[in-house]
Amino acid sequence: MLRIIVMSDSHKNFDNVLKIVEKHNDADLFLHLGDGEHDFEDVMALYPDKNYDHVCGNCDFYSLAPAFNLIKADGKRIFFTHGHIYHVKFGIKELLYAAQGRGADIVLYGHTHNSYIEYIDGMHVVNPGSCSGMGGSATYAIIDITKAGVVPIIVKL
Repeated sequence: MLRIIVMSDSHKNFDNVLKIVEKHNDADLFLHLGDGEHDFEDVMALYPDKNYDHVCGNCDFYSLAPAFNLIKADGKRIFFTHGHIYHVKFGIKELLYAAQGRGADIVLYGHTHNSYIEYIDGMHVVNPGSCSGMGGSATYAIIDITKAGVVPIIVKL
């Protein structure tokens, strides 16, 4: 089994990012979907042995991180982005089109601060919500990739 911890929109809430990483210290991969990449980088610097990746969000000014990325983990293609470049506040059609074009099995996005899980056209689509708690509960996602399949869940911090 491969466990991925996905967070987004930490918006300078270093403490919540740290809590998530400490709670799931045994996870195989940590992903941050933007708007708080410096919080994430600062926490991950405390754990140099951990695997992690991130993309930039619309509030990550002067970022050198990409706006989207595609990685392969345990045989699954994971497309992840903050979502603003795909206008996800107005729907996810553009995002799904981009993910399908890249052969994604799992699609991760943030930006809306609303958690979301759905299986659409052969893809697990997950928004972990905001781990800062801005606009509601602080949430993040856990994605387990097992022999039986992909199991995504949303967790309240």
